[in-house]
Amino acid sequence: MKNLASDTMAADTIPLKLIVYLGLLAVVMILAIQAWHTASPVLEEAQTKSQVEAASLSIRSIQEGYARDSVESHSPEGTMCTLKFSFPAAVRYISFGVDPDPECNGQLNDSEWVTENNIIIYQYKNGVKKRLFLEGKPVHFIKGEQDSEGIWMPSGSQENSLTPLSLEKTGVVIEYPVSGEFVFELVMQNGTRYTMSHF
Repeated sequence: MKNLASDTMAADTIPLKLIVYLGLLAVVMILAIQAWHTASPVLEEAQTKSQVEAASLSIRSIQEGYARDSVESHSPEGTMCTLKFSFPAAVRYISFGVDPDPECNGQLNDSEWVTENNIIIYQYKNGVKKRLFLEGKPVHFIKGEQDSEGIWMPSGSQENSLTPLSLEKTGVVIEYPVSGEFVFELVMQNGTRYTMSHF
């Protein structure tokens, strides 16, 4: 039986084989990393689109429900839905019923918002903007705020319920990070049904 310490016959080939195997492993790892970087944005877009479509179905499902009259602060709550989002970091905002950045310059407050009823818009930080149309009857969105008693009311309704709402109050925007649960309630103001945010 040979002594392993004295057997040097294959000692010259081990380092060469090891180098070849490590080189092949490195090539496979590089290819896998490149494939992931190529597939990752596609997977993130699919995940984001799926969440936006689920949100559109939830919003559409409450439209035929009970709308609380915003003048009567103690009336029962309107029909509600909760939207759950966990968007990737690449998404800058999601908006409901309004385009807050019509010039696509990355600033949400430097130009007038454009009302787009029945539209959900989400924009990536690279400027790419996607729209999803809510089919059916018009869906009007409105920003909600809590009054002194903690009751959610349409933004600006405390000042004067007969004054037309400004564009900044008729749309709802969730800026980065778009993550968490967001509640919407169906309310009535001046004869118009609104889907009001509770955040």
